[in-house]
Amino acid sequence: MEIRSVCILGGSGFVGSHLVNQLYKEGYALRVLTRNAHKCRDLGVMPEVEVHEANIHDPAHLAHEFAGMDAVVNLVGILHERNRGDFERAHVELPRKVVAACRAAGVKRLLHMSALGASPEGLSNYQKSKGRGETLVREADGPDLRVTIFRPSVIFGCGDSFLNLFGKLLQWAPIFPLGSPNARLQPVSVVDVARAYAVSLANPATDGQTYELCGPRVYTLQQLVEHVRTVLGYRRLVVPLGDLASYLQAWAMEFAPVKMLTRDNYYSLQSDNVCACPFPAIFGFAPMPLEVEAPFCLGRLPSRHPRAFIGN
Repeated sequence: MEIRSVCILGGSGFVGSHLVNQLYKEGYALRVLTRNAHKCRDLGVMPEVEVHEANIHDPAHLAHEFAGMDAVVNLVGILHERNRGDFERAHVELPRKVVAACRAAGVKRLLHMSALGASPEGLSNYQKSKGRGETLVREADGPDLRVTIFRPSVIFGCGDSFLNLFGKLLQWAPIFPLGSPNARLQPVSVVDVARAYAVSLANPATDGQTYELCGPRVYTLQQLVEHVRTVLGYRRLVVPLGDLASYLQAWAMEFAPVKMLTRDNYYSLQSDNVCACPFPAIFGFAPMPLEVEAPFCLGRLPSRHPRAFIGN
Protein backbone atom coordinates (compact mmCIF):
# COMPACT_ATOMS: atom_id res chain seq x y z
CA MET A 1 0.00 0.00 0.00
CA GLU A 2 1.36 3.40 -0.99
CA ILE A 3 1.24 5.98 1.80
CA ARG A 4 0.22 9.45 0.64
CA SER A 5 -1.68 10.96 3.60
CA VAL A 6 -0.32 11.13 7.14
CA CYS A 7 -1.82 12.37 10.41
CA ILE A 8 0.77 13.53 12.95
CA LEU A 9 0.27 13.83 16.69
CA GLY A 10 2.91 16.09 18.19
CA GLY A 11 3.55 17.74 14.83
CA SER A 12 4.04 21.19 16.33
CA GLY A 13 6.86 20.11 18.65
CA PHE A 14 10.61 19.93 18.15
CA VAL A 15 10.76 16.60 16.30
CA GLY A 16 7.34 17.10 14.75
CA SER A 17 8.22 20.40 13.10
CA HIS A 18 11.21 18.82 11.38
CA LEU A 19 9.17 15.79 10.34
CA VAL A 20 6.35 17.90 8.91
CA ASN A 21 8.88 19.83 6.85
CA GLN A 22 10.54 16.62 5.64
CA LEU A 23 7.27 14.95 4.64
CA TYR A 24 5.90 18.13 3.06
CA LYS A 25 8.94 18.35 0.79
CA GLU A 26 8.37 14.71 -0.19
CA GLY A 27 4.82 15.46 -1.30
CA TYR A 28 2.72 13.90 1.46
CA ALA A 29 -0.69 15.29 2.38
CA LEU A 30 -0.42 16.06 6.08
CA ARG A 31 -2.85 16.58 8.93
CA VAL A 32 -1.34 17.96 12.14
CA LEU A 33 -3.31 17.65 15.38
CA THR A 34 -2.62 20.29 18.02
CA ARG A 35 -4.16 21.73 21.17
CA ASN A 36 -3.68 25.29 19.91
CA ALA A 37 -3.94 25.91 16.17
CA HIS A 38 -2.90 29.54 16.59
CA LYS A 39 0.56 28.45 17.73
CA CYS A 40 0.88 26.43 14.51
CA ARG A 41 -0.27 29.14 12.12
CA ASP A 42 3.02 28.89 10.17
CA LEU A 43 1.95 25.43 9.02
CA GLY A 44 -1.28 26.77 7.55
CA VAL A 45 0.52 28.67 4.80
CA MET A 46 1.75 25.42 3.25
CA PRO A 47 -0.48 23.64 0.74
CA GLU A 48 -1.19 20.01 1.61
CA VAL A 49 -0.89 20.68 5.35
CA GLU A 50 -4.04 20.78 7.47
CA VAL A 51 -3.82 22.01 11.05
CA HIS A 52 -6.65 20.73 13.22
CA GLU A 53 -7.27 21.78 16.81
CA ALA A 54 -8.08 18.52 18.54
CA ASN A 55 -8.48 16.78 21.87
CA ILE A 56 -6.12 13.89 21.22
CA HIS A 57 -7.18 12.18 24.45
CA ASP A 58 -10.77 11.75 23.18
CA PRO A 59 -10.97 8.36 21.38
CA ALA A 60 -13.95 9.36 19.23
CA HIS A 61 -12.27 12.61 18.23
CA LEU A 62 -9.10 10.74 17.32
CA ALA A 63 -10.99 8.27 15.12
CA HIS A 64 -12.71 11.18 13.37
CA GLU A 65 -9.38 12.91 12.69
CA PHE A 66 -7.76 9.68 11.47
CA ALA A 67 -10.54 9.02 8.94
CA GLY A 68 -9.18 8.96 5.40
CA MET A 69 -5.54 8.86 6.50
CA ASP A 70 -3.16 6.20 5.21
CA ALA A 71 -0.81 6.46 8.20
CA VAL A 72 -0.57 7.95 11.68
CA VAL A 73 2.61 9.13 13.42
CA ASN A 74 2.54 9.49 17.21
CA LEU A 75 5.35 11.72 18.48
CA VAL A 76 3.72 12.74 21.76
CA GLY A 77 5.98 12.53 24.78
CA ILE A 78 6.90 14.49 27.90
CA LEU A 79 10.10 14.58 29.95
CA HIS A 80 8.57 16.00 33.13
CA GLU A 81 5.30 15.49 34.95
CA ARG A 82 3.38 18.57 36.06
CA ASN A 83 0.91 16.36 37.87
CA ARG A 84 1.08 12.77 39.06
CA GLY A 85 -0.08 10.47 36.27
CA ASP A 86 1.02 12.68 33.37
CA PHE A 87 3.53 10.07 32.17
CA GLU A 88 0.87 7.36 32.22
CA ARG A 89 -1.58 9.56 30.32
CA ALA A 90 0.88 10.62 27.60
CA HIS A 91 2.96 7.46 27.19
CA VAL A 92 0.51 4.61 27.91
CA GLU A 93 -3.11 5.72 27.74
CA LEU A 94 -2.65 7.84 24.61
CA PRO A 95 -0.88 5.12 22.57
CA ARG A 96 -3.67 2.72 23.54
CA LYS A 97 -6.24 5.23 22.27
CA VAL A 98 -4.23 5.86 19.11
CA VAL A 99 -4.14 2.14 18.28
CA ALA A 100 -7.90 1.81 18.83
CA ALA A 101 -8.63 4.92 16.76
CA CYS A 102 -6.41 3.68 13.93
CA ARG A 103 -8.37 0.46 13.76
CA ALA A 104 -11.72 2.26 14.01
CA ALA A 105 -10.74 4.58 11.14
CA GLY A 106 -9.15 1.90 8.98
CA VAL A 107 -5.62 3.33 9.16
CA LYS A 108 -3.06 0.80 7.92
CA ARG A 109 0.25 2.18 9.23
CA LEU A 110 1.31 3.50 12.64
CA LEU A 111 4.73 4.94 13.43
CA HIS A 112 5.34 5.31 17.15
CA MET A 113 7.98 7.32 18.99
CA SER A 114 9.32 5.44 22.00
CA ALA A 115 12.70 6.14 23.60
CA LEU A 116 16.02 4.41 24.04
CA GLY A 117 16.01 2.86 27.49
CA ALA A 118 12.24 2.53 27.57
CA SER A 119 11.30 -0.54 29.59
CA PRO A 120 8.53 -1.55 31.99
CA GLU A 121 11.41 -2.42 34.35
CA GLY A 122 13.22 0.90 33.87
CA LEU A 123 14.76 2.90 36.69
CA SER A 124 12.62 6.00 36.14
CA ASN A 125 8.89 6.53 35.77
CA TYR A 126 9.61 8.04 32.35
CA GLN A 127 11.34 4.86 31.18
CA LYS A 128 8.66 2.62 32.69
CA SER A 129 5.76 4.50 31.10
CA LYS A 130 7.50 4.70 27.73
CA GLY A 131 8.21 0.98 27.97
CA ARG A 132 4.60 0.06 28.71
CA GLY A 133 3.39 2.22 25.84
CA GLU A 134 5.92 0.68 23.47
CA THR A 135 4.88 -2.82 24.48
CA LEU A 136 1.18 -2.29 23.84
CA VAL A 137 1.89 -0.66 20.45
CA ARG A 138 4.17 -3.54 19.43
CA GLU A 139 1.52 -6.06 20.44
CA ALA A 140 -0.99 -4.21 18.24
CA ASP A 141 0.97 -4.98 15.06
CA GLY A 142 -1.02 -7.18 12.71
CA PRO A 143 -2.33 -7.55 9.15
CA ASP A 144 -4.83 -4.72 9.58
CA LEU A 145 -2.39 -2.30 11.26
CA ARG A 146 1.34 -2.45 10.61
CA VAL A 147 3.44 -0.81 13.29
CA THR A 148 6.97 0.62 13.28
CA ILE A 149 8.58 1.76 16.54
CA PHE A 150 11.52 4.14 16.96
CA ARG A 151 13.74 4.27 20.04
CA PRO A 152 16.01 7.33 19.73
CA SER A 153 18.68 8.41 22.16
CA VAL A 154 18.58 12.07 23.20
CA ILE A 155 17.75 14.17 20.13
CA PHE A 156 19.66 17.33 19.26
CA GLY A 157 19.13 19.96 16.59
CA CYS A 158 18.07 23.51 15.91
CA GLY A 159 15.42 24.48 18.43
CA ASP A 160 16.23 21.64 20.83
CA SER A 161 16.02 21.71 24.61
CA PHE A 162 19.28 19.81 25.00
CA LEU A 163 22.35 21.56 23.60
CA ASN A 164 20.58 24.91 23.73
CA LEU A 165 19.61 24.36 27.37
CA PHE A 166 23.23 23.78 28.31
CA GLY A 167 24.18 26.84 26.29
CA LYS A 168 21.75 29.05 28.20
CA LEU A 169 22.84 27.70 31.57
CA LEU A 170 26.52 28.18 30.73
CA GLN A 171 25.81 31.75 29.66
CA TRP A 172 24.77 32.73 33.19
CA ALA A 173 26.79 30.36 35.37
CA PRO A 174 30.52 31.10 35.78
CA ILE A 175 30.70 27.87 37.79
CA PHE A 176 28.55 25.05 36.40
CA PRO A 177 27.77 22.22 38.86
CA LEU A 178 26.96 19.22 36.67
CA GLY A 179 24.94 16.32 38.01
CA SER A 180 25.43 12.78 36.68
CA PRO A 181 28.57 13.81 34.73
CA ASN A 182 29.44 10.22 33.79
CA ALA A 183 26.05 9.39 32.26
CA ARG A 184 26.63 7.94 28.78
CA LEU A 185 24.57 9.22 25.85
CA GLN A 186 24.64 8.77 22.07
CA PRO A 187 22.82 11.85 20.71
CA VAL A 188 21.11 11.66 17.33
CA SER A 189 20.26 14.56 15.02
CA VAL A 190 16.61 15.53 14.67
CA VAL A 191 17.21 15.75 10.93
CA ASP A 192 18.22 12.08 10.87
CA VAL A 193 15.22 11.09 12.99
CA ALA A 194 12.88 12.86 10.55
CA ARG A 195 14.58 11.19 7.59
CA ALA A 196 14.23 7.77 9.22
CA TYR A 197 10.50 8.30 9.66
CA ALA A 198 10.15 9.39 6.04
CA VAL A 199 12.03 6.33 4.78
CA SER A 200 9.90 4.07 6.95
CA LEU A 201 6.67 5.47 5.54
CA ALA A 202 7.86 4.66 2.02
CA ASN A 203 9.36 1.23 2.78
CA PRO A 204 7.04 -1.66 3.79
CA ALA A 205 10.12 -3.63 4.88
CA THR A 206 10.07 -1.56 8.08
CA ASP A 207 6.60 -2.85 9.01
CA GLY A 208 6.60 -4.65 12.35
CA GLN A 209 10.12 -3.50 13.19
CA THR A 210 11.66 -1.61 16.11
CA TYR A 211 14.64 0.65 15.41
CA GLU A 212 17.13 2.19 17.82
CA LEU A 213 18.37 5.55 16.54
CA CYS A 214 21.70 6.94 17.72
CA GLY A 215 24.42 9.18 16.42
CA PRO A 216 27.90 7.91 15.55
CA ARG A 217 29.57 8.63 18.90
CA VAL A 218 29.03 7.98 22.61
CA TYR A 219 29.70 10.83 25.06
CA THR A 220 29.54 11.35 28.77
CA LEU A 221 27.27 14.17 29.87
CA GLN A 222 30.33 16.10 30.99
CA GLN A 223 31.92 15.77 27.55
CA LEU A 224 28.76 17.14 25.95
CA VAL A 225 28.57 20.14 28.27
CA GLU A 226 32.25 20.88 27.74
CA HIS A 227 31.77 20.66 23.97
CA VAL A 228 28.93 23.19 24.16
CA ARG A 229 31.19 25.42 26.26
CA THR A 230 33.92 25.19 23.63
CA VAL A 231 31.59 25.92 20.70
CA LEU A 232 30.19 28.98 22.46
CA GLY A 233 33.62 30.18 23.52
CA TYR A 234 32.70 30.49 27.19
CA ARG A 235 35.24 30.36 30.00
CA ARG A 236 33.27 28.39 32.55
CA LEU A 237 34.32 25.92 35.20
CA VAL A 238 32.31 22.69 34.91
CA VAL A 239 32.28 20.98 38.31
CA PRO A 240 31.23 17.29 38.20
CA LEU A 241 29.02 16.25 41.11
CA GLY A 242 29.01 12.88 42.84
CA ASP A 243 25.94 10.66 43.10
CA LEU A 244 24.50 12.14 46.29
CA ALA A 245 25.10 15.73 45.19
CA SER A 246 23.58 14.93 41.78
CA TYR A 247 20.46 13.55 43.43
CA LEU A 248 20.14 16.55 45.74
CA GLN A 249 20.60 18.94 42.82
CA ALA A 250 17.78 17.21 40.92
CA TRP A 251 15.55 17.34 44.01
CA ALA A 252 16.25 21.05 44.53
CA MET A 253 15.56 21.90 40.89
CA GLU A 254 12.08 20.40 41.15
CA PHE A 255 11.13 23.56 43.05
CA ALA A 256 12.20 25.86 40.20
CA PRO A 257 9.39 27.71 38.34
CA VAL A 258 10.39 25.90 35.13
CA LYS A 259 11.38 22.26 35.44
CA MET A 260 14.73 21.55 33.79
CA LEU A 261 15.79 18.61 35.94
CA THR A 262 13.95 16.25 38.28
CA ARG A 263 14.75 13.20 40.35
CA ASP A 264 13.07 11.13 37.67
CA ASN A 265 15.55 12.52 35.13
CA TYR A 266 18.32 11.61 37.56
CA TYR A 267 17.09 8.01 37.65
CA SER A 268 16.98 7.90 33.83
CA LEU A 269 20.60 9.02 33.69
CA GLN A 270 21.70 6.10 35.86
CA SER A 271 21.48 3.73 32.88
CA ASP A 272 23.44 4.11 29.64
CA ASN A 273 21.49 5.68 26.78
CA VAL A 274 23.47 4.11 23.94
CA CYS A 275 22.54 1.86 21.02
CA ALA A 276 23.49 -1.81 20.93
CA CYS A 277 23.93 -1.75 17.14
CA PRO A 278 25.04 0.75 14.45
CA PHE A 279 22.51 3.07 12.81
CA PRO A 280 20.08 0.86 10.82
CA ALA A 281 21.34 0.37 7.25
CA ILE A 282 17.78 0.15 5.93
CA PHE A 283 17.47 3.94 6.12
CA GLY A 284 20.25 4.40 3.58
CA PHE A 285 22.31 7.12 5.25
CA ALA A 286 24.86 7.59 8.01
CA PRO A 287 23.90 9.65 11.08
CA MET A 288 25.25 13.18 11.39
CA PRO A 289 28.04 13.78 13.93
CA LEU A 290 27.08 16.17 16.71
CA GLU A 291 30.32 18.10 16.15
CA VAL A 292 29.18 19.01 12.64
CA GLU A 293 25.76 20.30 13.64
CA ALA A 294 26.40 21.84 17.07
CA PRO A 295 27.76 25.19 15.79
CA PHE A 296 24.60 25.66 13.74
CA CYS A 297 22.28 24.57 16.56
CA LEU A 298 23.97 26.88 19.06
CA GLY A 299 23.83 29.90 16.79
CA ARG A 300 27.53 30.14 16.03
CA LEU A 301 26.80 29.56 12.32
CA PRO A 302 23.62 30.21 10.27
CA SER A 303 21.34 27.20 10.60
CA ARG A 304 21.30 24.71 7.76
CA HIS A 305 18.16 23.01 9.08
CA PRO A 306 15.91 25.73 10.53
CA ARG A 307 13.03 24.77 12.73
CA ALA A 308 10.82 27.15 10.74
CA PHE A 309 9.01 25.63 7.79
CA ILE A 310 10.70 26.43 4.52
CA GLY A 311 8.64 24.27 2.19
CA ASN A 312 11.23 23.93 -0.53
